[in-house]
Amino acid sequence: MAQFASSMPSREFLWDIFQRVDKDRSGYISANELQQALSNGTWTPFNPETVRLMIGMFDKQSRGTVSFEDFGALWKYVTDWQNCFKSFDRDNSGNIDQNELKIALTTFGYRLSDQLVGLLVRKYDRAGRGTIYFDDFIQCCIVLHTLTSAFRQYDTDQDGFITIHYEQFLSMVFSLKM
Repeated sequence: MAQFASSMPSREFLWDIFQRVDKDRSGYISANELQQALSNGTWTPFNPETVRLMIGMFDKQSRGTVSFEDFGALWKYVTDWQNCFKSFDRDNSGNIDQNELKIALTTFGYRLSDQLVGLLVRKYDRAGRGTIYFDDFIQCCIVLHTLTSAFRQYDTDQDGFITIHYEQFLSMVFSLKM
């Protein structure tokens, strides 16, 4: 599953991949099975937190697994992220540096300071090299989107400011699916 097709593959192709990933033949893909199947381009295991987030997004039965019926959507999701990542990895280094992340986030509609983008790089840079790999890029974007959506629920006039009580803040954060 290291190389993804650019368009939605056939059901037969997906079934073949699904069966290869479903090592225990349970009919479901677990987070561990998905992690072993994915490649972040660094010969290191795919970030388990990113895998957990993705399983949670496509786990319609809340079992902690993905069925074949949901696998096609997961495949497309990962493929889209891979294409996105490659488009912002301008130097083809296999990772995203602070400038490339700033360009990506600006393209997505975020207006963040260089200091905050630097903080995101430090937060999601597991290798300590000042860059973010593919799997960590996905996690960074999912978390940023989730937090922004939660903020917008309180930012009713869309001015970028909210006033909430401490317990509202805690409720907002702890109720997030991250």
